[in-house]
Amino acid sequence: MKNIIILGSLLFISVNNYGQTKPAATAPATTSTTSFAKSVGLYVFPAKNQTAEVQSKDDADCYKWAIQESKYDPLNPTKAVAAKADTDPSGEAVVGAAKGAAAGVAIGAIAGDAGKGAAIGAVAGGLAGRRAKKTGDAKEQQANNQAADKANADMVNSFKKAFTVCLEAKGYTVK
Repeated sequence: MKNIIILGSLLFISVNNYGQTKPAATAPATTSTTSFAKSVGLYVFPAKNQTAEVQSKDDADCYKWAIQESKYDPLNPTKAVAAKADTDPSGEAVVGAAKGAAAGVAIGAIAGDAGKGAAIGAVAGGLAGRRAKKTGDAKEQQANNQAADKANADMVNSFKKAFTVCLEAKGYTVK
C-alpha cells in the first residue's frame, strides 16, 4: 500500500511538471583561447605585451607556417611505419639441413647406418637453420621499429623548431 502511495505521488508530480522546462545550464565563459603551442608541449610568453587576441592569432599563423615548413601536423599526424622483417621462407633451413645431413652421414657411417645418420642430421640442421632465421627476423624487426620511432620523433622536433622560430620572430619567449 505504501508503495502505491509513493508511486501515485511521483506520478502526480511528474504530470504536473510535464511541459515545464528548467532553465538551461549556461556554459562557463571561456577566457583562454585555444593554444596550438600547448598541444605540442610548448609554453609561450608574450615578450612585447601582446594581447590574448594577438597571441591567439600569432599562435594559429605560426602553427600553419610550421606545418608548411616541416610537412608535419601534430594534430593530424602521419606516423612513419616500421618496415616488416622479411619473413619469406629462405634458404636458411635448407642450408642447415644440408650441413646437418653431411655431418649426419659422417656420424652415421661411424655408427653403421649412414642413411639414418643423414636423416637425423638433416632434421636437426633444418631446425637450427629455421631458428637462426627467426632470430635474424626478430632483430631486423626491432631495428625497423627503432628507425620508425626515430623518424616520428624527428618529424615532431622539426615541427616544434619551425613553430618556435616563428613565435620568437613575432616577439614571444618560447619554452
